[in-house]
Amino acid sequence: ASKAGFTGIESGGKFPKDSKKLLPKLEKENLKLCSGWYGAHLLKNSPKEEFSLMRSQLNLFKDCKAPCMVFAEITNSVQGDPKTPLSQRPKLSKDDWSKLTLRMNEIGKMMFDEGMPIAYHHHMGTVIETENETSRLMESTNDYVKLLVDTGHMLFAKGNSIKLVKDFSEKLIHVHCKDIRKEVLDKSLKNNSTFRQAFLDGAFTVPGDGCIDYVPFLKVLKEKNYRGWLVVEAEQDPAKANPFEYAKIGYKYLSKTAKDCGFVIIN
Repeated sequence: ASKAGFTGIESGGKFPKDSKKLLPKLEKENLKLCSGWYGAHLLKNSPKEEFSLMRSQLNLFKDCKAPCMVFAEITNSVQGDPKTPLSQRPKLSKDDWSKLTLRMNEIGKMMFDEGMPIAYHHHMGTVIETENETSRLMESTNDYVKLLVDTGHMLFAKGNSIKLVKDFSEKLIHVHCKDIRKEVLDKSLKNNSTFRQAFLDGAFTVPGDGCIDYVPFLKVLKEKNYRGWLVVEAEQDPAKANPFEYAKIGYKYLSKTAKDCGFVIIN
């Protein structure tokens, strides 16, 4: 990541969970921890129970001075299921919506009080996947529940990332820039693929290598005075797409395009 030009990185599953081990590695490569994923089960756990489960990751992120925690509700998610297609993902009932909203409000406040706001990640295969579901969650929750916009996931769900930015710019604190290979996505949707199979087939790629034009998206971010991380992402099969080579492609395209749209990139 550092050699590709990046100044920050999100935590990965193989990263050390202890800041005494992780911080020296980050500092050696001159990288900051810009966030990382947390999958919650708020439809099963109370906010206090979930907060207790989050504590070790919260402490790690605080020690590393991460600006936020990427957060998604993954109860009954099919995102990693190799057999269940996306068409069979879980949906929220009226009671589930009420429960999730109330619990998101509570845990959002708990995290904010710790200085670690949550950035809610709409995600394929989960209960909050579509533009309508993401909008409903943002409209139904308090100011402590912030938003992450992921361009790849939103296009996969046939939604509009630009509209989400316009509608919820005051809640937006983190951005994932992920591109789409349209022909692979179209085939995956036609074949009712699993999410896992879709990305192994190459549905996702880095910005500049897919069908998304980032100029209008970045211009809206600039218009809304977004100040935060732009994270290059692409779940890909490393045997097909060399991670270092694609990291360089993504960094080169996104940094140039962001600058062209008026952003100042801080190193």
